[in-house]
Amino acid sequence: MMLNWLGLPPAASSHAAELDNMTVLVHWLMLVLFVGWGAFFAFALVRFRKGANPVASYAGAKGKIAKTTEILVAVIEVVLLLFYAIPAWATRVKAFPAESEATVVRVIAEQFAWNVHYPGPDGKFGRTDVNLVAADNPIGLDKNDPDAKDDLTTINQLNVPVDRPVLVHLSSKDVIHSFGLYEMRVKQDAIPGMRIPVWFIPTVTTADMRVKQGKPDFDYEITCSQLCGLGHFRMRGFVTVQSAADYKKWYEDLQKEQHPPAAVPTNPNP
Repeated sequence: MMLNWLGLPPAASSHAAELDNMTVLVHWLMLVLFVGWGAFFAFALVRFRKGANPVASYAGAKGKIAKTTEILVAVIEVVLLLFYAIPAWATRVKAFPAESEATVVRVIAEQFAWNVHYPGPDGKFGRTDVNLVAADNPIGLDKNDPDAKDDLTTINQLNVPVDRPVLVHLSSKDVIHSFGLYEMRVKQDAIPGMRIPVWFIPTVTTADMRVKQGKPDFDYEITCSQLCGLGHFRMRGFVTVQSAADYKKWYEDLQKEQHPPAAVPTNPNP
């Protein structure tokens, strides 16, 4: 019920429930504090009004209730930090899936787009060089590198299979951006000069989420949640979560589109 009140976007990753539960607990604590301190404030306005206390008391109020309340709040915050926040954070930054068991992609941010780089069927990323960056080669892929000959790239479009770990290596070409997938409960800054890994397991395909939401045009969005320049507002990408079979077909179709098989020359004198 609290999740509905908070207006959180639909959850679509395996770790979303853990983060949502922590968010709910924090908001319950804030609600209790708001009501409690609000009631105390109203009490203080009446109890210590000028008419009842014409002479100010510089010693202040004394009692165990205030101190006990402060200690209780501190204990609850420590529990939330040690038993919820830190373990959840540690899982996201230490327990990365093995690349052999994950869909591995590179996402390179720039003003104002998300460049997605997939390894080819060989599973190896080709070499990139900033000196090779051009309008038709936004990530600076070295086409002469054997490992790059089968690599795939897209702009503002990330396709991933459902129920399989997705390992994203984030970087930036210019300024600090922030990679946000709110339904996946993922947000990570992309910082120039650094390659930062972030991972998640999508659990609901885009097609199924459209049915659940009753929105035939629903899409998972990649948002930049860091003010990155005048075009920040239009830095949007999209994530399509597919079944394993649909993802395989999409990948093969993209491979054919970007690396069409060489035409077999015909012999003019058979």
